[in-house]
Amino acid sequence: MTLWNKGTTTEKAVEEYTVGNDPTLDIELLPYDCKASIAHAKTLAKIGILDKKELEMLEKELLHIKKLAEKGEFPITQAQEDGHTAIEEWLTKKLGSVGKKIHTGRSRNDQVLAALQLYEITQLEEIKQMQAQLVNALQQKITKQGEIELPGYTHTQKAMANTVANWLGAFIAAAKDNNILVEAVQKLLDQSPLGSAAGFGTPGIPLDNEYTAKEAGFSKVMQPVTYAQHSRGKFSANILHTLSQIMQDANKLATDLILFNTTEFNYVQLPSNYCTGSSIMPQKKNPDVLELVRANYHVVLGEEFKVKSLNSNLISGYHRDMQLTKEPVIKSFQITLQTINIMSAIVANMTINKKNCTTAMSEELYATQKVYELIKKGVPFRDAYLQVKQNIN
Repeated sequence: MTLWNKGTTTEKAVEEYTVGNDPTLDIELLPYDCKASIAHAKTLAKIGILDKKELEMLEKELLHIKKLAEKGEFPITQAQEDGHTAIEEWLTKKLGSVGKKIHTGRSRNDQVLAALQLYEITQLEEIKQMQAQLVNALQQKITKQGEIELPGYTHTQKAMANTVANWLGAFIAAAKDNNILVEAVQKLLDQSPLGSAAGFGTPGIPLDNEYTAKEAGFSKVMQPVTYAQHSRGKFSANILHTLSQIMQDANKLATDLILFNTTEFNYVQLPSNYCTGSSIMPQKKNPDVLELVRANYHVVLGEEFKVKSLNSNLISGYHRDMQLTKEPVIKSFQITLQTINIMSAIVANMTINKKNCTTAMSEELYATQKVYELIKKGVPFRDAYLQVKQNIN
């Protein structure tokens, strides 16, 4: 039974349409929902709504649910609608009236926000760790083969001399900048919505929101309470923008590797065990993984714009529209983490073909360098530019 059911019957079609795939998505959030629920229960005990034994009973069951959820052994049914109902039903079944007390001073609105934000903070921390692995793989490749020269391109044409160190180093710099965005979003998320309930606080129940925030692992409380629901789509959009920046860099590196791995270039040799074959052409060694990395940037970017669009044209307060911002965030975290992981492995195992890179270093790549050499001898830049141009032709 849903948390809001008051004895009336809801049409099956309405239930299916409104529930959507929340039972599946909320499995990801269950451990964080339990963590926030324990913090809330401690606050209820602090103000006398729960006694010590009741708190112990609730905490024990919530920790048990958390363990089951982490092992994938706590299902959520369509009839339960979401993880919140599944948790409360379990507590009520196991603890009777004590389980019915857990929702005192709380709404599904602040409950889902707390679980989401705790989940998102954790996922962003994992993103940072995975980015460190990618940086390490890039740095190791630079250490081994960074001095190799290869053409640098503008307008997809040979432009100036470049090195492996400069080429791959740009992706290291990008990852470090992306981590600035990650940490900024983590700071945004690190404020507790608990106690805001449906968005307007809990009149008549003196919850200690500062205490709850600390117990849940947040550094501060959202103020005023109305900001909690105001922030939901906004925070999600910030997360997705950060993930899309990371995916954009992965897209560019994947595109470089696809091109440089072709027979025509052959600057890079991709590891065979990270490539696929053709169902008809026995000679093919396809960079399917990199093509999907390239494509998945657009998937995450699309999720960013979806959330920004969903969040617009809504008056202040909660709207059910916000339910649809959950999946884009969870989906994009999964894509981004998988992408960084696979890109780290490909970089670590690929080989730079020094011979082909050196062969590709044709004379025109040094044209600008020749201009600068003339400038050092006192030739005005424009005259030096034209002189080198004439000699090339």
